[in-house]
Amino acid sequence: MSRLTCLRGGLVVDPTQSGGPTVRDLFFRDGRIVTPAPGEPADEVIDCAGRTVMAGGVDLHSHIGGGKVNLARMLLPELQRDGANPLRCTPHESDPCSLVTPGTLATGLRYAQMGYTAAFEPAMLPANARHAHLEMGDTPILDHGAYVMLGSDELLLRWMHAGVPFEQIRDYVGWTIHASKALGVKVVNPGGISAFKFNQRKLDVDEAHVHWGVTPRQIVHTLARALRELQVPHPLHIHGSNLGVAGNIASTLETIAALEGLPAHLTHVQFHAYGTEGPKKFSSAALQLAEAVNANPHISIDVGQIIFGHTVTASGDTMRQHANAGLANPRKWIGADIECDAGCGVVPFRYREQSFVNALQWVIGLELFLQVKDPWRVVLTTDHPNGGPFTSYPHLIRLLMDRSFRLEQLARLHPEVAANCALKDMTRELTLEEIAIMTRAGPARLLGLADRGHLRPGAAADIAVYRQDGDAEQQFTDPPLVFKDGLLVARAGQIVAQPVGATHIVEPVYDTSIDKRIRAEAQAHGGTPPQPISHDELCSCCRGGRILPVECLAAEEGA
Repeated sequence: MSRLTCLRGGLVVDPTQSGGPTVRDLFFRDGRIVTPAPGEPADEVIDCAGRTVMAGGVDLHSHIGGGKVNLARMLLPELQRDGANPLRCTPHESDPCSLVTPGTLATGLRYAQMGYTAAFEPAMLPANARHAHLEMGDTPILDHGAYVMLGSDELLLRWMHAGVPFEQIRDYVGWTIHASKALGVKVVNPGGISAFKFNQRKLDVDEAHVHWGVTPRQIVHTLARALRELQVPHPLHIHGSNLGVAGNIASTLETIAALEGLPAHLTHVQFHAYGTEGPKKFSSAALQLAEAVNANPHISIDVGQIIFGHTVTASGDTMRQHANAGLANPRKWIGADIECDAGCGVVPFRYREQSFVNALQWVIGLELFLQVKDPWRVVLTTDHPNGGPFTSYPHLIRLLMDRSFRLEQLARLHPEVAANCALKDMTRELTLEEIAIMTRAGPARLLGLADRGHLRPGAAADIAVYRQDGDAEQQFTDPPLVFKDGLLVARAGQIVAQPVGATHIVEPVYDTSIDKRIRAEAQAHGGTPPQPISHDELCSCCRGGRILPVECLAAEEGA
């Protein structure tokens, strides 16, 4: 029987509604937020006085499914140990990165314990899409989806080299989204993964691929334009050129210029905001990047904040992972080629407070959070697990909300960084409403999830109820109550239910005759004929979870 539940008297923080945080009742029934009829009694009343009520968290960029995640798990079994109750999976207090690549079960449980109800895999290969969906489907509680990787695949580069009509490339992008059941498209080091296979060790924005002759500028613009014309809600998800290289701010700014006003999302930008000033020729360019983001409303970012401690970097960017392999800690790493699609590199790493470079990376991320003016275009991430595990989000939230705590942490860092960084003079402390935007409402809007990330009537009843006592890190670590589609799934850090999450996909309209061209190309070049994933197969992959197509954007006038 349908039951009406009332969360009574909580401080409701929903940035999508006017009036700011408000103490009021919140009602849900049949998995949805509702407005009850006048005088209608609730079947269940839960006292939330003195508590903060938010929508469930939405992690827009977290590596939780796919081949490289499993490679990281196999490479580092020593970092998977945890003697805690498996239904209360928390990192060891001595090292917040002690559980850096949790398995599917622990991933779902830890996210839910923090009040998160959705997480999205940002790098799904077309050739590996079935496995990625199987893995995400095996992750309990969380809604999920993935962005399919393009930009170093041989077919795209061959067609761009040959000068085929843009419309054919656009339809290829649409077909790839459809075939892999993706929510968007990601480009990683545009063209660079392929260029590495031809012995190029760098590829800047206007540098031509040694074999195909195309530049990252052309790749980025082509893919961004294709997504706009396909009306995919989430813009091109860009892992830019020269990740981690001193002076890469120039590449990042040129990537923004390459878009020529097309919408795009720049991911883990902390790794792309480095200058060459100072005696060590490595400096923060966070203020430059923040100014560029502030001046370009078509650009959104996630930060990829680093967290001190042990983690593992896992990326499709084989070029950069090969360059970083000598820094592996412990001294082991994996590099892999994935046919003609992409590549993969897994390098374990420890971020150290007394390392000048690591300390500066930590500072750069926080400076970006605090200097970008519009919180709707900044998403809170650690690029899990590359900058640190998602379990460190409560710690990161406290750093952003509590300046005195931030300064305490800053004082522990390499003295040159602590003394000279711009961060020490930044007084901004993010509000609860800004945190709700960066962790819920903002990423949901950027992904086109109309019924997630907010608490208006009709929204999914994905709800987190937080304490108001203690510091922000304590509050966001284990909320007293977490609901997924109206079902109580966590209570004060204890998991009480493990429902199956839904899969979010997008279904763009494209010329389906492209399928014949793609198959002909595969046959001519010795590739495996593509086999698109059907809805029935996707449902089976995801343990019978719902498939939730995201509505495409309305066509632009005159288009």
